[in-house]
Amino acid sequence: MKKTTTRLADGRELIYYDASDATDRTAVDPRPLDPVATTSEIRTDPLLGDAVAVASHRQGRPYHPAVDACPLCPSTAGRHTEIPADAYDVVVFENRFPSLAGDHGRCEVVCFTPDHDASFADLTEEQAALVLDAWTDRTAALAQLPGVAQVFCFENRGAEIGVTLGHPHGQIYGYPFVTPRTERMLASLAAHRETTGRNLFDDVVARERADGSRVVLDGTHWVAFVPYAAHWPYEVHLYPKRRVPDLLALDEPARTEFPQIYLEVLRRFDRLFGPEAPPTPYISAWHQAPVHVADRSEFALHLELFTVRRTPGKLKFLAGSESGMNVFINDVPPEAAAERLREVASKP
Repeated sequence: MKKTTTRLADGRELIYYDASDATDRTAVDPRPLDPVATTSEIRTDPLLGDAVAVASHRQGRPYHPAVDACPLCPSTAGRHTEIPADAYDVVVFENRFPSLAGDHGRCEVVCFTPDHDASFADLTEEQAALVLDAWTDRTAALAQLPGVAQVFCFENRGAEIGVTLGHPHGQIYGYPFVTPRTERMLASLAAHRETTGRNLFDDVVARERADGSRVVLDGTHWVAFVPYAAHWPYEVHLYPKRRVPDLLALDEPARTEFPQIYLEVLRRFDRLFGPEAPPTPYISAWHQAPVHVADRSEFALHLELFTVRRTPGKLKFLAGSESGMNVFINDVPPEAAAERLREVASKP
């Protein structure tokens, strides 16, 4: 992998990740951009203790631009985008409209491919491996920034999820706090260790593998399963079989197998609702140990993938119970979801 770091016209950092060491990355951003001005602040809900980012400057971000106005496509002679090059493998750059900025963290955009009409599932194993390298490198970099407490790599895919840019891309957030969801995981982890003397993540994975009814894929180094108490109609958790706290700690065999397993799961998601259905909307989220937690080795790196589509033409809306009280009601039994995901496996 070749890594080339440069700056956009307004001073934001941009990093190319290339498969070939011979790739030339000398193109500069000619746009007359003003410096980025943000209004991001973090407020705390006094009743729940949750942190809320208030970022009014994001109102002006691109909203479903036409394909020929996509800011994530490569630049051409007649149109300059966020990526100055006329082609790229993987690119990461600072978001021009960040939810978190300055003393309140950092937000980055990850472009998986220059092909506007592709998706992550269309990548080759080599391309997906390069994205994994980029996630890992940025996790290491953001974890070193003053004030960053947790690094979160994720992808939102599909208009139903709320995606406003159709180009295949993800994001990386460097939070200045440990997120509420992770705080709950850490509390459950500590309680389980206190009660049983064992690691909760290890026990969850062992239980799913022993039961087998919710296992979707069981590789040499990774296992993918629908969790026992899945919140979403179709939800898959992907764990390395050797517990590690973050992407940096993955060994080479796990890094090599990951693209095979992950791409197969994504392709099954796209086949869930039949050949005539539009691409399945989803959120894909890496859970990594917070930067400064007391014993990071207790945490288990894992990826959670889920869709809001519950059946062809119908979505799972977060209504009264979910949004009002954070109590999920799932219309699809996890065992049935796992069975369906096994049915739509790629043909050998």
